[in-house]
Amino acid sequence: MYHAVSARPGDATRALSVSPEAFAEQMAVLAERGLTPVTTAELAARWRADRPLPARPVLVTFDDGYEGVHRHALPVLAGHGFPATLFVSTGWLRGPYDTGGGPDTMLDWDQVRELAARGVEIGGHSHSHPQLDRLDGDRLRSELILCKEIVSDQLGSVPASFAYPYGYSSRRVRVAVRETGYAQALAVGNGLARRAQGPYALRRVTVRRSTSVAEFERLVEGRAVTRSFARDRALTKGYAMVRRTRQAGRLIRRPPDRTRGPVR
Repeated sequence: MYHAVSARPGDATRALSVSPEAFAEQMAVLAERGLTPVTTAELAARWRADRPLPARPVLVTFDDGYEGVHRHALPVLAGHGFPATLFVSTGWLRGPYDTGGGPDTMLDWDQVRELAARGVEIGGHSHSHPQLDRLDGDRLRSELILCKEIVSDQLGSVPASFAYPYGYSSRRVRVAVRETGYAQALAVGNGLARRAQGPYALRRVTVRRSTSVAEFERLVEGRAVTRSFARDRALTKGYAMVRRTRQAGRLIRRPPDRTRGPVR
């Protein structure tokens, strides 16, 4: 899972960015080790149809929609003949739907169309990149549907894949994503994707600016993944407890529905 590919990222994206040189070196690692990149849609379709995957499959994914995916990542991907998946937050991209919330220089729609034309699957990542599990039902559906409709309008094809903003979801969010028409969705989890996770909770590992080539090599070989992300997992568990506590607090404070009769 990548975010920005940039030589000079802004403060908001620095930690989750990689330099163009590092990205090129990492893609060379995939090629040298004989890994075969596939799109998210291809992975899920093969699993659903019980068809074999190519040798040593790997997903290369980008979240949010930063301009460097077009400027720096696309030439490297094209040089290797690698497909990838880009998940766009439609309200962050430059153009008619821009809400001004993008944290760095974002793609415009002409660049997204070129990425799609050159083998990059375009998936949804919500419209304004909120914490989806904290939205009420109407706002949740609006975020999912608006993103899907904008991508469909701009590209002429319906996005099949989705990635959860911030990498987490809830059962309610996963059901809404499925009902919106997305066929599969990616989380983070910082673990290897496995069929048993189901099509709406597939895991990815985070590639950061601090990820060395040696660590990247271990990750793509599936070695020391748990150790590499031990701190992330501890923080994720702690934050999940905080979120559940906040959610329970909101439910307790919710006023009673006085339109209903007594419970018998």
